[in-house]
Amino acid sequence: MATHPFRIANFRFYWLSRLTGTVGSSALAILIGWQVYGLARQTMDIREAAFLLGMIGVAQFVPLMLLTPLVGLVADSVDRRWIVRVTTALLMLATALLGFLTWQGALGLPALFGAAVLMGVVRAFAGPAYSALAPNLVPRESLPTAIAISSIAWQVGTIAGPSLGGLLFAIHPDFAYATITALFAVALAMIFLIGPVPQPAVDRTHRPFARIVDGFVYVRRNRLVLAAITLDLFAVLLAGATALLPIYARDILHVGASGLGLLAAGMGIGAASAAIWFSFHPMKNDVGRKMLWSVVIFGLAILVFGVSTHFWISLGALIVAGVADMVSVYVRSSLIQLHTPDEMRGRVSAVSQLTISASNELGEAESGLMAALLGPVGAVVAGGVGAIAITILWSRLFPELKLAKTFDPPEILELTPQHGAAQP
Repeated sequence: MATHPFRIANFRFYWLSRLTGTVGSSALAILIGWQVYGLARQTMDIREAAFLLGMIGVAQFVPLMLLTPLVGLVADSVDRRWIVRVTTALLMLATALLGFLTWQGALGLPALFGAAVLMGVVRAFAGPAYSALAPNLVPRESLPTAIAISSIAWQVGTIAGPSLGGLLFAIHPDFAYATITALFAVALAMIFLIGPVPQPAVDRTHRPFARIVDGFVYVRRNRLVLAAITLDLFAVLLAGATALLPIYARDILHVGASGLGLLAAGMGIGAASAAIWFSFHPMKNDVGRKMLWSVVIFGLAILVFGVSTHFWISLGALIVAGVADMVSVYVRSSLIQLHTPDEMRGRVSAVSQLTISASNELGEAESGLMAALLGPVGAVVAGGVGAIAITILWSRLFPELKLAKTFDPPEILELTPQHGAAQP
């Protein structure tokens, strides 16, 4: 019987670090969005301010896109614990600086966008390191459960973070920034408690550039991994509505900062509920079909959110979208981790993170642009329809998804030193 991940001390520290770090990151993101929108609305109309909100996503995505070829190699070559330690410390310092500027009344758009850029850099390095570290902490047979439990930390963080950020900001902005800084300090302490873990041997037979290319080639040649990654990319790119939540909270649903926190937590509530279920009842059968149906449900839920003018209906739609998204995340993460050799997990995780960030941050930019053209409601509705259409198309282009019955790979994929690329 597989060992439960929480019975392993290193995994417990990892989980607590990810939980507190995610609470802090999601709270910081909601504060940045709220303050950017508030400053923009002083001189701009709704559509212009919506476009500026979308640019926050671009500010986070550009550094991540530029750094992706490097960060995967770093995660496969450097102690992954130290990567997370350094990036967490940077976030803690940046949050403290934003809090100081807010306290001084000197906070402006340049500082907020600078913080968004730093968040992109931090995510670029920390994401692959976090993802590649988890499989080193638990036995292989415990990995699907560990992924579900790790997702609980992430999703609980996305529930508590926005709600906490909105609530504390409504009480006092200084208090909000001080609390987030403290959360990052706890996350940093927890990652320092993780003892030595196995680190894959560095391949010295190939030059760094060839090793970077290996990660992209591996994803391209493993069609099941490619299908899972790209389906999430295009579905969330089209149907991501989080960038427009400040508009819905302020100008459509009229619920203010506290309501914004609840809306931002909605998808996390649904996703955490699904993750808790999977931690006790791991998915075993028809994983590919369930992923496809989950993305269809996600698109339908986003459609309902887009047209709703009632707060509780909107929140319910986001919760359903979160459940569906967690099913997709659970399947995608398990397929990637179990179909990838340990010595390549950092690079493959970097490719996966690039597509996830493209769907999230570029999705925010796309939402802002579409809202500027169609209005916020039109942008969200079009995105929901697009996600459903993409799922139907992907089910035809990648029949491997429908044929994936379990997470177990049919055979082990390894690097061939002769070519420096992944071969089936």
